[in-house]
Amino acid sequence: MRYALTAGPADVGMRVVVRRRLPDGRYADLLGELLHWDEQSVGVRDRHGQEHTVRTSDVVAAKRVPPPPQRR
Repeated sequence: MRYALTAGPADVGMRVVVRRRLPDGRYADLLGELLHWDEQSVGVRDRHGQEHTVRTSDVVAAKRVPPPPQRR
């Protein structure tokens, strides 16, 4: 599988999905607002307000995503 990094430091404040490599070799996604992106870490705030920090070296893919759909 081929992954792409189309989001980065310029996307701070935008809604993104970040795919990261877990210590056991699996992958997991984070969806939310990009708080920061630098050489050491990437920060994402999820929809519950929880902030997640990931080492930049563990990020395998990232992209901007549209806003969540309106609730009915």
